[in-house]
Amino acid sequence: MGHMQLNKICPVPVALTAFQPLPLPVAAAVQDHFPPQTHNTCLVLVGPGNNGGDGLVAARHLTHFGYSVEVCYPKRTDKLLFHGLVTQCESLGITFLDPEQIEPGQLKHSIVLDALFGFSFKGPPRPPLDKLLGAILPDARPPALVSVDIPSGWHVEKGDEDGGGLRPDMLVSLTAPKLGVKDFKGIHYLGGRFVPPTITEKYSLRLPEYPGSAQCVRID
Repeated sequence: MGHMQLNKICPVPVALTAFQPLPLPVAAAVQDHFPPQTHNTCLVLVGPGNNGGDGLVAARHLTHFGYSVEVCYPKRTDKLLFHGLVTQCESLGITFLDPEQIEPGQLKHSIVLDALFGFSFKGPPRPPLDKLLGAILPDARPPALVSVDIPSGWHVEKGDEDGGGLRPDMLVSLTAPKLGVKDFKGIHYLGGRFVPPTITEKYSLRLPEYPGSAQCVRID
């Protein structure tokens, strides 16, 4: 799907993209492009919001898909749902790392899954999340980087405003691509094949067909 067509499906209402159980498409997209046979270790960087919740569930799915997964989740929330997601990860033997264990230029994982900040994030990141973000900036030369829904720190409509943000190798948009990623140049998947016809018609969304029972589809 070219950028012109992509631009036409971007203006999805933010309310439609509220936290829903979408991380299976994220894990499916990772497996499709970075299979565990060639990229068998994954670090999931988890933020305090809904994007982080997607990361926690994706970590569980990736473990079931055969990856060796570690998670860094330094700013935990008191929400019961998130406590349950952590417990599920721990029950699978997923290791939780402290942010002090994450150093720029020293990540040994095959893949880093960026689930730090979603489209509602505003302002500069605070410690220790600023350090985690710094560890995956281009100058740090991170491993293969996959962002969930929108690269952390990008504006939902304006994208990477100052040009110094993340440069993920792959983006997995959820529900529909956001306007801010219309110029994204990397590998681009879309997941979340549940948008009802009334919504697609109301907002003139041009969403791709999902083959068979696929949970994601490549759109770049």
